[in-house]
Amino acid sequence: MRVVIQRVKEASVSIDGRTKCSIKAGMLVLLGIEDTDGQDDIDWLCRKIIALRIFDDSEGVMNCNITDAGGEIIVVSQFTLFASTRKGNRPSYIRAARPEVAKPLYNAFCRHISSLLGQEVGTGVFGADMQVSLVNDGPVTICIDSKNRE
Repeated sequence: MRVVIQRVKEASVSIDGRTKCSIKAGMLVLLGIEDTDGQDDIDWLCRKIIALRIFDDSEGVMNCNITDAGGEIIVVSQFTLFASTRKGNRPSYIRAARPEVAKPLYNAFCRHISSLLGQEVGTGVFGADMQVSLVNDGPVTICIDSKNRE
């Protein structure tokens, strides 16, 4: 699994002109899933995201995690995080999991991170044409791949 985490002042997901979810301060998590991913990737990555100290403390130092900061999270499925651009100019998504594999893993990821956060996370709709809006805070953008744990 691969994520791009953006610390945000606010973020929202809209589908067909209607807001599906919105948050104030927190994280927008773009989640890419590949065929080899499983529950161990979900467990590790969710714990890592919740513990990530990317929010400012009272001294203005990034020393607080999402729960310390009282932030919210939106998770959006993003198969394009596994784009391969090695050949030609059209990205290949062969490493991205097919929907029948990715959708249950996406749902499990959202349930697990909600449980760790202690509140429901906002979500997009798997496979939908979504418009994601955000005001990046910092900007702070972090990329994590569950296959690169060391």
